[in-house]
Amino acid sequence: MTENSVPLLSLNNGVDIPQLGFGVFKVDPDKTARIVRDALDVGYRHLDTARIYHNEEGVGHAVKESGIARDELFITTKLWNSDQTDAEAAFEKSLARLGVDYVDLYLIHWPTPERDTYLQAWRSLEKILASGRAKAIGVSNFTIDHLERLLAETEIVPAVNQVELHVDLQQAELRAYAAEHGIAIEAWGPLGQGRINDSPELVDIARAHGKSVPQTILRWHLQIGNIVIPKSNDKGRMAENFDVFDFELSAAEIASIATLDRGEDGRNGSHPLEVN
Repeated sequence: MTENSVPLLSLNNGVDIPQLGFGVFKVDPDKTARIVRDALDVGYRHLDTARIYHNEEGVGHAVKESGIARDELFITTKLWNSDQTDAEAAFEKSLARLGVDYVDLYLIHWPTPERDTYLQAWRSLEKILASGRAKAIGVSNFTIDHLERLLAETEIVPAVNQVELHVDLQQAELRAYAAEHGIAIEAWGPLGQGRINDSPELVDIARAHGKSVPQTILRWHLQIGNIVIPKSNDKGRMAENFDVFDFELSAAEIASIATLDRGEDGRNGSHPLEVN
């Protein structure tokens, strides 16, 4: 498999994003450069980090050492909660740590409702976008209520909303709202953060295609239109996660997976209203 196997989705401002990327959440900063180099060797060209992960430098080192042209890579980073009132300064520090002149996508990491500063932060992101230092801007962990307020009170519709989304937490209502407003959904924790659903339905579907359950879940994400950023420290697992473009789930299989949704009971991470 090569990076050319990964479909590109066109965001609402015309920027193309690889639908399958590689995330570095909870990746040890001291190991990040090696792990990201492995991911690039496998064929990933979409990398997702954040200021709060403390590994932007490692991502930057791997990118530089890879020799891959900058315009062949899609790099995302995120604005941390305590930086929302000074987003432009925080953004410049992220650029410096990454060692790049621009990022492809910059996200507000959490809506932080108790702080109530995400509108101020978004207006700063709009300026960053206008400057060309970010090719697209978006949000992460925003609910429909947060999105509605953002759309009502600011100028630019987010290109992406990156949220916890997996078989146990399928976020159908949020996905429908996003589709209606031209916002791409990106799934973090796409395999359930290690709590992979191994229900008989998924095992049977995986067996029918000669694939693993994680590969089947990633294929499900891709077919329902999610951008997806699995993570692994193991190069073999990275390659397995990348090998999901030579089979297709049927409509009946997609419908079967839909029945596994547990709604909020399936959430593994923090709820957006609880992070400040």
